Amino acid sequence: MQRRERTRHLIELGGLVQKAGLVDLADDDRATIYGALLELVGRAREDDNGDALALWKRRGRREFDAEEVERETPP
Repeated sequence: MQRRERTRHLIELGGLVQKAGLVDLADDDRATIYGALLELVGRAREDDNGDALALWKRRGRREFDAEEVERETPP
């Protein structure tokens, strides 16, 4: 069962990369996508106060919330 959970988790993470628009922005080039992710990790590690992570979390939460409202709103 752990393998199945891990696979689902990895698929969801890949979906977030797609949803954020990084795949299209990078023209589906995996080296570019990986480099962009490494850049983000580097920036977050340089930020001693954790401000970058807090900012990213707020922005992501707002977007998830907006999508949920959009799904719940009848056409």
